[in-house]
Amino acid sequence: MITGIIGKKLGMTQVFMEDGRVVSVTVIEAGPCPVVQKKIAAVDGYDAVQVGFDELKEGRANKPRKGHFKNSGTPACRTLREFKGDASDMELGQKVTVDIFAKGDKVAVTGRSKGKGFQGVIKRHHYSGGGATHGSMFHREPGGIGSSAWPSRVWKNKGLPGHMGDERVTTKGLVIVDVRPEENLLLVKGAVPGSPGGLVIVQKA
Repeated sequence: MITGIIGKKLGMTQVFMEDGRVVSVTVIEAGPCPVVQKKIAAVDGYDAVQVGFDELKEGRANKPRKGHFKNSGTPACRTLREFKGDASDMELGQKVTVDIFAKGDKVAVTGRSKGKGFQGVIKRHHYSGGGATHGSMFHREPGGIGSSAWPSRVWKNKGLPGHMGDERVTTKGLVIVDVRPEENLLLVKGAVPGSPGGLVIVQKA
């Protein structure tokens, strides 16, 4: 049975729980994802299900992509992902929906974190920086990075300024607050990686 689904982060909101508590949730539009291909251990070396998401407009898909989707009889999709597991109970063209999840399930959500461009060591590595007054010439710089005569080089993994964000991030242990199959929506407690509109992968923990 497939244990994950592809979705799109819509944003965050608040919901009231049955005991009156207010909980911040992330709204994810997940699926429906058609089954495009089944991987079998005897042929491919492992068991998995390949599903698609975000149907492409007619003419937007190239010939190789059209041929790949033609075998399953499904329309071409922008995104393809594999979920490992036994695919014997799945059929090509079958739609995977949010029904595979239930309220209270723990999930892991994978997305692409927000890109923050080139950042200094204070923002990127949480350096404390230097004095801000009394003629201090050391404010937000990384400070000395040399190592004298030995080893006469910069130590490996030294925290320095550079590109920050825009990385694959997985947040584990999130709880599903509500499942709305008629709207293809998942409400997940807390924040998930990425910006609104970003692609996310939701898998059972």
